[in-house]
Amino acid sequence: MSSLDKIVIEPQKPATACVIWLHGLGDSGAGFAPVVPLLGLPSDHAIRFIFPHAPEQAVTINGGYVMRSWYDIKSMDLHDRADLQGVMESEQAVKELIQAQIDQGIKADKIVLAGFSQGGVMSLFTGLRFTQKLAGIMALSCYLPGGEHLPEQLANENQTTPILQHHGEQDDVVPLFAGKMAFDALTSAHYQTTWKSYPMAHSVMPNQLADIGQWILHVLK
Repeated sequence: MSSLDKIVIEPQKPATACVIWLHGLGDSGAGFAPVVPLLGLPSDHAIRFIFPHAPEQAVTINGGYVMRSWYDIKSMDLHDRADLQGVMESEQAVKELIQAQIDQGIKADKIVLAGFSQGGVMSLFTGLRFTQKLAGIMALSCYLPGGEHLPEQLANENQTTPILQHHGEQDDVVPLFAGKMAFDALTSAHYQTTWKSYPMAHSVMPNQLADIGQWILHVLK
């Protein structure tokens, strides 16, 4: 069982696939749960959506204020922004979430690991290192914890897994170049990643959600 509390949205018929969607700093699973009807999915889809809540912890760049966070953010320097020990602790919790779905009969290659901002960092880090083939990895408005460096202990199982990267062109929280740096690192390592930017800040927008819905249907078909 996963240690994370979560919001689960079941499809109208028995689930055969799953999207695990990780929220950003200071948010909760409730922040993204309302997007499901906006993805443009057919009414008879069989996709379970899971929106876990990150644990509460002190965040250094916010003056030590306690909030929901997948890891501590130590500075704005991209190469020293993410507390790697915290990243790896949350990775274990996310892996437990994935395994719980597998134990319930959802095949690993029918599971999409998605995330926004800090959650996107976690989806990339966890997905690239996960030792079972996933359906897809979605990384919205985020970066790699190692800047231009991919994580260590990459899993061969997800070398060819489709990756979707979206970023806002006016993002003042995670600058566009940080997302592009991750894209360039993934591309250089021959990952199957797709990049698209949108005229927005650190957020999501309706036509982007429609694009995401189409991508989810494609990787889960």
